[in-house]
Amino acid sequence: MRPRYEVILRADHGADHPAARVDHTGGGAESRTPLRLAVAQPPCVPLDVAANARAHAAVVRAACARLVVFPELSLTGYELDAPVVAVDDPRLAPLVEACAEAGALALVGAPVTGDHIAMLAVTGGGATLAYRKMWLGDAEARRFRPGDTPVVLDVDGWRVGLGICKDTGVAAHAARTAALGIDVYAAGVLESARDAAVTGQRAHRIATAHRAWVAVASFAGSTGGGFTEAAGLSGVWTPTGEVYARAGTDPGESLTVSLG
Repeated sequence: MRPRYEVILRADHGADHPAARVDHTGGGAESRTPLRLAVAQPPCVPLDVAANARAHAAVVRAACARLVVFPELSLTGYELDAPVVAVDDPRLAPLVEACAEAGALALVGAPVTGDHIAMLAVTGGGATLAYRKMWLGDAEARRFRPGDTPVVLDVDGWRVGLGICKDTGVAAHAARTAALGIDVYAAGVLESARDAAVTGQRAHRIATAHRAWVAVASFAGSTGGGFTEAAGLSGVWTPTGEVYARAGTDPGESLTVSLG
């Protein structure tokens, strides 16, 4: 059975606006069940999309989760001159197959057409563009353009807001995303080991401000682009801002939790 999810766009539109809801469910809403969610910090081979997609596929198979979140630019590493990754790129086939086997939705990071840092939603039916990063770092802005649209995915009745790295440090981003109504704020990030505390601080602020679960996938180890030691410490925070589960600092670690 193809995984079911729905993309909800634009906090400034009502639910009846044609741009507000793009239906990927293929049917009516189902009763909400506990959400098995994983955050992953896979090993990364800079610029090698095929190798990274295989590593992502292994994580998806091992996680036994409905939703698997990966770090920023996880398919290419943090290489700001990496070629764009198309949603129909054949190198994604192992990941698509793994999602089909696991019944999973994987949120993976890649540069995409239009010069955006993006999050792709990958299921057994293929990949789609889910979200474009809205707040860019200085070096990123020399190549990439910011997105302008907050996004929430409806995954089996769980409303999951999306963010990428610097987005998580901008209060307006979390506020605009939460205005759509969220149960979970999910982000892919990259922080250096010396800035490891930043991820937890931002997750705590988002969780407590919007009373939502926060799930952050953070790169570990070497990621390219001058990041020889990324922070790791991917984690999940409760709506009261407490750490629910946290990975360590090694590449290849991931954790799975059940939210209910």
